[in-house]
Amino acid sequence: MDGAQLADPVVIAVDELGTLIGTLRGDGYRVIGPTVRDGSILHGELHELSDLPRGWTDEQAPGTYRLQRRDDEALFGYAVGPSSPKRELFPPRQRLWTATSDGDASFHVTQERHESARIAFLGVRGCELAAIAVQDRVFLQGAYQDEVYVAHRSDVLLIAVECGSPAGTCFCASMGTGPGVTEGADLVLTELLDGEHRFLARAVTEAGAELLAALERGEPTHHDITAREQVIATATAGMGRELDTDGLHDLLLGNLEHPRWDDIADRCLACTNCTLVCPTCFCTTVEDTTDLTGANAFRDRRWDSCFGLEFSHAGPASVRSSTKARYRQWMTHKLATWIDQFGTSGCVGCGRCITWCPVGIDITVEADAIRRASDPGAT
Repeated sequence: MDGAQLADPVVIAVDELGTLIGTLRGDGYRVIGPTVRDGSILHGELHELSDLPRGWTDEQAPGTYRLQRRDDEALFGYAVGPSSPKRELFPPRQRLWTATSDGDASFHVTQERHESARIAFLGVRGCELAAIAVQDRVFLQGAYQDEVYVAHRSDVLLIAVECGSPAGTCFCASMGTGPGVTEGADLVLTELLDGEHRFLARAVTEAGAELLAALERGEPTHHDITAREQVIATATAGMGRELDTDGLHDLLLGNLEHPRWDDIADRCLACTNCTLVCPTCFCTTVEDTTDLTGANAFRDRRWDSCFGLEFSHAGPASVRSSTKARYRQWMTHKLATWIDQFGTSGCVGCGRCITWCPVGIDITVEADAIRRASDPGAT
C-alpha cells in the first residue's frame, strides 16, 4: 500500500463517521466538510452524518457545474466544489488593526488578535492537501511567517477521503497530487461501494491514530485492499484532463509573446473567478475605512486578484494594463515562476479554474496550444 501510515489499515462502517464528527465536536473542533448548498457542494460546518452530501455527485465541464443524483448512497461521490480549505486558513477578509480617536489630534491603535481555532477538515482530497502544502510553503516556511495564517493553521486536523469520482475538469494525476493520498493528512479514508458500503481507514499521524481508536473498526480483507486499489486506478483512468508538465516552465517563459495570449485575451473577462476559486492563489490588498463618526478607522486585508487592473498599479498607471498581460502573468506564475519562487508548481490540478470560468477557458488546453505551436511534432 502506498503512503505512510502508523498502523495497518482498518475498516469502519458508515455510521462511524457520525461518531467521528461527534467526537471531534466534543473535543472543541469546528468540523468543516462538504455540504449541499446553493446548488453546489460547498464547505460548511458539519454537526452530524446527515449533513454530508449523501447520494450527490457533480457534473463539471469548462464553464459548467451542476449537481446530479447518484444511483447509490455515496457520501463523497463528487469531485471538488468552488470552496476549499483556503477560505478557513486564509480568510477572504481579515481585520488587521483599529485606530480610535481620543477626541483631539491623538489616537491609539489596537492590533487585531489572531486567535487560533480548532478546525477539523473532513473529506479533504489529495489535490486540496497539496494546495495546503503549497500555502504552508508560502506562509510558514519562508523568511516571513504570515501571522494570520499561522493562527488559523496552528490547530488543524486533516481527514482526507481519496477521490473516486473525478470531474471532467480534473487533472490531479498529471500534477502528482491525486487521486490517492500519500501524505499531508492525519487520517485517510477510502469510500468503498462494492457491495457493503464501508470505509478503509489508515492513520498517518498520532492524532489520526487517536481518532481511529475511538471508533469501532474491523480487520480489512484482501478484497477491501484490492477494492481501494481499484478505486484509485479507476479514478486515475477517469481524469477529465491532462497537462503535460515536461519542460513546461521553460516553454511558457520562452513564449511570452506567443499569439495564443492574444487569443485568450479575446475570450477572458478578467472576472477574477479563477483566482478566487483557486486553492493556492494568495494575492491580497489592504483597505482603510472609517466609520460614519470619523472616530474609528480600520485596516482590513482582503483577497485580491492579479486580474484586477488596480492590482498592478504602480506610479501613474498599471504595469499590466491589458487582459493579455494579466492572464499571461497568472498562468506563467502558476505553472512556471511559482517554481522559481517556492520550489513547487502553484497548480494542483483541481480544475476549479476551468469549471468556474464563465467562458470556459481551460489552462490545460492553452498550455497544450502553446506547446503544439512551438513544437509541431508534439503529441
